[in-house]
Amino acid sequence: MKSPKSYSYHHQSQSTRNRWTKMKSSEFFENRFIVYFVTFIRLILILPYKCVMSLIRSIADLINLNSLSSSTHANGKEHHSCEYGTMRYYIYCALSGMLSCGITHTAVVPLDLIKCRLQVKPQKYVNLMRGFQITIAEEGWFGLTKGWAPTLIGYSLQGLGKFGFYEIFKNFYAGLLGEENAYVYRTFLYLVASASAEIFADVALAPWEATKVRIQTQDNWASSLRQGLPKLYMEEGLWGFYKGIVPLWLRQVPYTMMKFACFERTVEALYRYVVPKPREQCTKTEQLGVTFVAGYIAGIFCAIVSHPADTIVSKLNNEKGLSLFDAVRRVGFAGLWKGLGPRILMIGTLTALQWFIYDTVKVILALPRPPPPQPPLSLQRKHADKEPLIREISVKT
Repeated sequence: MKSPKSYSYHHQSQSTRNRWTKMKSSEFFENRFIVYFVTFIRLILILPYKCVMSLIRSIADLINLNSLSSSTHANGKEHHSCEYGTMRYYIYCALSGMLSCGITHTAVVPLDLIKCRLQVKPQKYVNLMRGFQITIAEEGWFGLTKGWAPTLIGYSLQGLGKFGFYEIFKNFYAGLLGEENAYVYRTFLYLVASASAEIFADVALAPWEATKVRIQTQDNWASSLRQGLPKLYMEEGLWGFYKGIVPLWLRQVPYTMMKFACFERTVEALYRYVVPKPREQCTKTEQLGVTFVAGYIAGIFCAIVSHPADTIVSKLNNEKGLSLFDAVRRVGFAGLWKGLGPRILMIGTLTALQWFIYDTVKVILALPRPPPPQPPLSLQRKHADKEPLIREISVKT
């Protein structure tokens, strides 16, 4: 039993620590960079309000997605809310990406939590099922939601940059290549455009990813974003937010390159070899079904390509002062692949749902959705004698 004097000393020291933490937290939120950063986040979160309201109104007006196919002009062409390649189109694409990434990543936070703990503490959690059992036993069901707030904010911002910049870079690089080269080297075009977009998107993601990993993997470090963000700043300064930016790029850039390039080519292959009718004859529901299947196939490859870097990101953000090379040496080659099974399950489902939500929002907002690329007429004429597909054009010519 504690004496009154020791209890009083303990109470005073606890009060002192609380006051010091509050003082440091106030200094953190008074930092000019942080003020600008928080203001930017608030603006980003307010921007999609009109977009969400228009979605709600559109859904209320529509009985099902197939009814959208009847929304046409008198001349028979499908009605679009904006023209392809305009600034309004890019903004809507960015907001669609923001919704798709924010919703899906937040939905799989429990699986992501166990995956991170498997990577950082493999001796304790062993496997996926054991990880869930230990987490629920120690922290309850609510413990599975740890890190949901930085996940929601961070991946919403990442989706905003990833999908928005991808559309911009794809059109920009296509213009540099020219019509014929853009078609012939379209896989290269998808890879370069997606890599360029992801580099910018990860700058917005890095602070939230660093905070999320620490909340999820370090015992008694912080239980919420409000505690974790100022604590990370107090411990390591602004550098702590971007300490893992290089391994994050090593994880996310290959992942995104595979995600977009594999998806684009898989959609093209599905309509060419699997779907029994042309895309323009498919209903919106059928088109979204193709989107989901192509997204899942792309997601499996994404998980395999990006998993080693994902393990290093978790290790770096979990241990203070650990360098990139020290993390690789400590984890080892076998450890780089720890947690691959849960990641394939998570990323496959995640990528499929992201593409499905992204395409669904574009359908509801009546955005232009170009069909899979076809060879330009100039290229068809050059190879008219080699490709049976265009003999009719050569005959007419």
